[in-house]
Formats: sequence, C-alpha cells, structure tokens
Amino acid sequence: MTRGVSERGTADVAGERGTAGVAGEPGAADVAGERRQLIGIAYRLLGSVAEAEDAVQEAYARWYAQPRGRREAVASPGAWLTTVTGRICLDVLGSARARRERYVGAWLPEPLPDRGEWAVGGRGTDTADPADRIALDESVTMAFLVVLESMTPAERVAFVLHDVFRYSFPEIAGIVGRTPGACRELASSARRRMRAERTPSASTAGRAEVVRHVKEAWEAKDITALVGLLDPDAVMTADGGGLVGTVLRPVEGGARIAQYMIAIADKAPGLRLLERSVAGAPGLVAQYEGVTATVAAFDALDGRATRIWVVRNPEKLRLWTPGRFRP
Repeated sequence: MTRGVSERGTADVAGERGTAGVAGEPGAADVAGERRQLIGIAYRLLGSVAEAEDAVQEAYARWYAQPRGRREAVASPGAWLTTVTGRICLDVLGSARARRERYVGAWLPEPLPDRGEWAVGGRGTDTADPADRIALDESVTMAFLVVLESMTPAERVAFVLHDVFRYSFPEIAGIVGRTPGACRELASSARRRMRAERTPSASTAGRAEVVRHVKEAWEAKDITALVGLLDPDAVMTADGGGLVGTVLRPVEGGARIAQYMIAIADKAPGLRLLERSVAGAPGLVAQYEGVTATVAAFDALDGRATRIWVVRNPEKLRLWTPGRFRP
C-alpha cells in the first residue's frame, strides 16, 4: 500500500494480549512492525491514545485468531491489519456520537506530550515509548483534531487515510464499504470542512511567544496584560469530563477568558505553570501539588491567542507524568 506519512516501526508485540507465542512465525516481525503505523492512524481517527491502542490490539487479536494457513495466504498483512483497524475505528466513531451526547461538558481530543515527556509504562505493562508510535505533526494538533470531530465517521476515515497517510481511494473503499468514487467525494467534503473551519494561525515561534507572555501575565495575575494578549473574539473550550470542576460551555471573549484565568489563579495559589509542547505545538501545563491538573493548547494570530483548548479530564492526562517534566 502507498504511504505518505511513514510511521512504520519495529515495536515487538510478542507477549502482548492476543499476540503471545507468535514471534517465531514467518513474517511475524513484519506484522509486529505495522503496529506503529496502525496506532498513528487509529489515534488520528479516534482522538484517544487508549482507544487507539485498544482498536489496534483488537485488530491483532483478529489476525492471530485466524488459522496459521489463512494468515500465510494473506499477500499483505499490513493491508489486512489496516483494513480491520479502520473498520474497528469506524464502528467506534459511530458509537462515539451517542457517548458524546452523554458526556458532561465539551469533549476534546486527548493531548499528546512531547517524546521526552511521555509517561513510559503508564498503561498496562507496555514499557515501549508510545510516543514513538505517533508522529507529532500538524495532523495531531488540537486545532486539526477538533475540526476532524466535525466530520462524519466516513469522512474522517477517508480524509485521514488519504490526505494524511496517502492511501488510495480503492484501498479506502475496502475499509468504509463504499466505491472509490464515493470515497473521493467523502475526502473532498472533509477537505471543505477543514478549509471552512480552520482559521489562519501564527507560526510556531509566534505561538510560543504568545504562550510565554500569557504564562507570565497569568502568574502575575495581571488581568490588563492578559486581556491584551487575548483576541477580543477569542474562545476557550474546557474539557473536565464531569470528573473535575470546569466551565461546561466555551468562554467567549478575551476579557471574560482573562477574568476566568485570574479566578483560577486565585483559587489555586500553588499552581505551577510550565511551557510545554502540546501535540507538537506550544502550550501550557499546570501542576497543582505535584500533579498535572491541566494541559492547554493554543492557537494565535498577530500576537494574540485566538483559541485555547483546556483539557482537565484526568483520564485524558494519564500520559502527562510530573516526574518527567524538567524545570
């Protein structure tokens, strides 16, 4: 299969649930090596590392549930695994809509830490660095993933596989169960959504400067400076998942956002703010009493923050380990 973003790896899945005892099988290393590519695809489709790992694990379980002779007859195990993973993700996306309706407050994708700050061994007994399985590029930024959430499941699958990973439409057709022409239309529709909902953004250096100044003003509780650093039409969206206190609806307007930030600082005098890479872009991490409580991603333009996405749901912050942060 053709790939645009190459995420092939050599992660050994022998010994994991559903794949134990197959390392000596011919081609087992190649099959295991597909895991990184599959995790990268599944995360972009689902916006959750945990769900992505579950989807890929299920695909491997189905692969090894087949008789060995049937597996050996498959011309391209990678294509088979991608098809199954894509179908599993499509099913998850379909059921996610109902789950999101019951979700408390806004739902945001799970933010990714930078490679050097990933929580190794934080999930199960896997001690491999999971950050190495997901390339931190534009397609994992909060702004990109939030727009993906506005697409239908089929649009999202067609767009991610074609525009991000460069799969052909005939290949995608086998995953979504539609004709190649229909898949082309799905990707075009998704592209129009992306163009309509994405807004101009500052360079990485420009965003980093805005984030740095916001941090300084927030620490100083300088509301005047904060208001000046926030676009008058800025929007802040917070995700607490009903597990921690936060606003349930987006806060609109730079002045209102600044007031909210100052109120948070007043309630948590021991809050420690750190400039960190969030999903490959400049962001802020807030720690309270040694625990990562908040991860914020930013979009900015002309020296002001235009969008802030605040993730406070502790279930989405398990990869952010305080011990891995450097002062």
